Amino acid sequence: MISLQFILQVIGSGAFFSAHKSKFINKLMIKFPAHSPLSLEQQNQLSEAVSSMNPQQLAWLGGFLSGLQSDAAVAEPVIADRKLTVLYGTESGNSEELAEQVFKTAKKKGFKGQVLNMSETTPAALIGTGTLLVIVSTWGDGEPPEAAEEFYKEFMATEVSLDGLEFSVCALGDTSYDQFCETGKQIDVQLEKLGAKRIVDRADCDVDYDEAFEQWSASVWKQLGDSAAAPVNLTPAVSQVYDKKNPFPAEVLDNQLLSGDCSAKETIHVELSLESSGFDYQPGDVLAVIPRNSKDVVEALIKASGLDAVATVDVKGIGNKELSDALTQHLDITGLSRKIVNAWQEISGSTELKKLLDDTAKGEFKEWVYGREIIDLIEDYPAKDLGAQQLVDILRKLPPRLYSIASSPKAHPGEVHLTVAAVRYDTHGKSRKGVASTYLADEANKGSLVSVYVHQNKNFRLPENGETPIIMVGPGTGIAPFRAFVEERAETEAKGESWLFFGDQKYNEDFLYQLELQEHLKEGNLTRLDVAFSRDQPEKVYVQHKMLESAAEIWTWLEKGAHFYVCGDASRMAADVNDALLEIIATQGARSAEEADQYLAALKKEKRYQRDVY
Repeated sequence: MISLQFILQVIGSGAFFSAHKSKFINKLMIKFPAHSPLSLEQQNQLSEAVSSMNPQQLAWLGGFLSGLQSDAAVAEPVIADRKLTVLYGTESGNSEELAEQVFKTAKKKGFKGQVLNMSETTPAALIGTGTLLVIVSTWGDGEPPEAAEEFYKEFMATEVSLDGLEFSVCALGDTSYDQFCETGKQIDVQLEKLGAKRIVDRADCDVDYDEAFEQWSASVWKQLGDSAAAPVNLTPAVSQVYDKKNPFPAEVLDNQLLSGDCSAKETIHVELSLESSGFDYQPGDVLAVIPRNSKDVVEALIKASGLDAVATVDVKGIGNKELSDALTQHLDITGLSRKIVNAWQEISGSTELKKLLDDTAKGEFKEWVYGREIIDLIEDYPAKDLGAQQLVDILRKLPPRLYSIASSPKAHPGEVHLTVAAVRYDTHGKSRKGVASTYLADEANKGSLVSVYVHQNKNFRLPENGETPIIMVGPGTGIAPFRAFVEERAETEAKGESWLFFGDQKYNEDFLYQLELQEHLKEGNLTRLDVAFSRDQPEKVYVQHKMLESAAEIWTWLEKGAHFYVCGDASRMAADVNDALLEIIATQGARSAEEADQYLAALKKEKRYQRDVY
C-alpha cells in the first residue's frame, strides 16, 4: 500500500509549494528519493498527475490526503493480528446467518479468522484458533442439528487440550421444549472442561432471538475490544427491503384442498405472489409465515383471564396496542413452557403449581403440560386481580412458522407454493388447532395477504451437476420440496435419474399431487415413483418398507453417486428411514453395522445424505 505519509511529504505542505512555486509556471517534475516505497510505474503516474495541477489544486489534494491519513490512523485496529474463529451448527439456517453476521463484524474490527460449519470440521481444528465464538442451535428436544451431529459426538468425547483458547457460546433453542438450548449448554461446558477460557457467559436464545443475540454480541465485542472506526456505508439506499424484520405482504393467489373429502387429514396447497418482494429462492429453501392467532382462541383466553379486550398494553418492541390486537397479531398465546408456568406461579401464588414446578416433580410436570395450552394454565390455576400488562409480559413473541417450499421459481416465476397439513385435535376436553396451519387453511383466502419472508436452507440442495441421480423420500407434506426438485429438473432439462418414495394413508384420498407426478413420470422428468399407503390393507405399509423391497436398486444408485434426501416427520418416519438405509448399506454392501454407520457418515460429510425433518 502507498504510504500517505510519504505522499504528504512530497506534495502536502506549504513549504513544498513555496520552494517549487516557479516550477508551476511550466510543468512540475517530482524527484523521488531512493527510499521511496513507490514502484517506478507509480512514481511516473503520481508525477504525471500532479504535474498538471496548479498550487490551489495541490493544496486541496494535500489537505484531502492528510484527512485520509487521519482517518486511517483512527481506523487502524490494535487487534489486527488476533485470530478469531466463528463455529456454527445449524438446522434451519439461523445459526449460519448469525455466524456470518458475527464474522463480518469481526473483519471490520480488524480480526483475522474464519467461519467453520460443524458439518465440515473436527474438534482438532479448534486447537490454536485463539478466540472461538460458537453459535449453535438445538434441534427437537435436546438434539444437535442434523448436520452437526458427527462433530458434536466427537467433540463431547474428545480429550484434546484447548488451553490458551478463549470462547463464548450463543445457543439457539425453543423454550417450548424441556431441553431448551441443550446442545449449546453441553458445548459450553465441554469447552471449559477442555481448558478453554470463557470470556462472556453463554446466551440462551428463544425462537425470537434477535435481542438476546445482539446483547451477547455486544458483550463479546466489549470484552474483545473495539478500536476500529465505523465503516462508511456506500450501499445505495433502497425504497423498500423485505426480510425477517420487515416481512412481505404476499397476496394469496390460490388455496386448494389437496386431500379427498373422506380423508382423515386436511392438506392444502397454497400459492402466494412474490411480485415486487425482491425475494429470490432455490428449491430446498423454506418460507417463513407470520401467522395470526384465531379469533376464537383469543376470545377464549381473554374470557378465561377476566380481562378487558380493549385494555391498552405495551408490547415489547411494538408499542401500545389493545389487548385483543396484541394477542391476535404479536404474542404466542398457546405454547406452554416451564418459563411461562414459573412466571404464572409468581402471579397466581398457587402452592399447587409451586409443587408441580419442584425439581422432584419433573415427571408430573411433563405429564401435566402435555396436550395443554396457556388457557389451561389460567383456568386450572387462576390469578386474582390479574392485570392485562401482567399477562402480556409473560408471553413470548409469536414466532414465524417455516414451511418447505413446494415450487421451483423457474416453473412458477414470481410465485411460491406451500403444502400444508392443517392441525386440529382434541385434548383434555378442548378442541385445539395449529396456529399457522389453520391460519393458512381458514383465513388465507384468495386475494388476502399473508406476511412472509424467504429463509435459505443451504443444507438441502439439489446436486450442482444435473446428471447426478437423486433419491427422494417424502411421505405426507414431506412431498413439498421434492415437488420443487422435480419441477426444477424439468425446467433445466437435467439428465440425472430421479426416484421418489411417497406415502400417506389412503391412495384415493391422500395421493398428493398425483396427476402432476404421473405426468412427470410420463415426460421422463421423474424416473421412478414408489408409493406406500398405510391404511389400504390390513398391515401398515410405510415408505421404509418400500425402500427395503428395492434394497438392491437403492444400493446400486448410491454406489453410482446418487444423493439421498428425506423430508417429513422427525419423530418416527425419519428415524425409520435412516434405519432402513443403514440396513440396505449393511446387507447390500456386505458391511458390518459399524461400517454401515461409517458409510452413512461419509454420505453426510459429502452432502449426499440430506434431511429436512420437523
